[in-house]
Amino acid sequence: MPLTLLYLSGSPYTWRVHMALALKKIPHTLRPMSYDAGDFRSADFAALNPRRRVPVLIEEDDKTKEEFSLYESAAILEYLEDIASTPPLLDADPRRRAIQRRMVREADGYFAPELEHLVEAVLFTPADRRDPPRIAAAWAGMRQELSFWESRINEQKYLAGGLSAADLTLFPLIALGRRIAQRNPGLTEGELAGPKLAGWMARMEALPVVRETWPPHWGTPPGA
Repeated sequence: MPLTLLYLSGSPYTWRVHMALALKKIPHTLRPMSYDAGDFRSADFAALNPRRRVPVLIEEDDKTKEEFSLYESAAILEYLEDIASTPPLLDADPRRRAIQRRMVREADGYFAPELEHLVEAVLFTPADRRDPPRIAAAWAGMRQELSFWESRINEQKYLAGGLSAADLTLFPLIALGRRIAQRNPGLTEGELAGPKLAGWMARMEALPVVRETWPPHWGTPPGA
């Protein structure tokens, strides 16, 4: 079952899938996508994902050579869990597993939209046309949402028991937000994460799977 991941370096959605593939040691090929090259506008890509976004996972049947494609990163994580359950990204206990799934949806439903406002306002807007109030509002929304997480998580190593899909989902979202702020000094004010989340981020950054999948154009991982 050869697997191919269509990805965009630095995308938090593709990064979570890349980490899951690496953590589970699932053989795969990475196929980079480029906005500049027009990859997202091609008919071939639209046939794989009509929403024209990454990640897309393609699996080829060993016998028939037919291809199965799947998009939406949360769905891909659950599919990888189904086909390769070790190490698990969802707890065997139904209640703990439900909490992990809830956290995935919270990260995608509440924090990710605020991050995407920042991405649009900074990365997809020419520097001379950036709107400081728009950027400040996006940053404030991100900080407010993470203050909720700060108040809810316990002093444990990971977000919900062992390393799980919840960690692989929230970590790259915060990492991208931090990188935008670091690469654009003066555009944002205040730390993004509180002390408990900052400690969790540091533990995540130290994981071999995070270092192995660190976006190449981001340079050296923190502490390396």
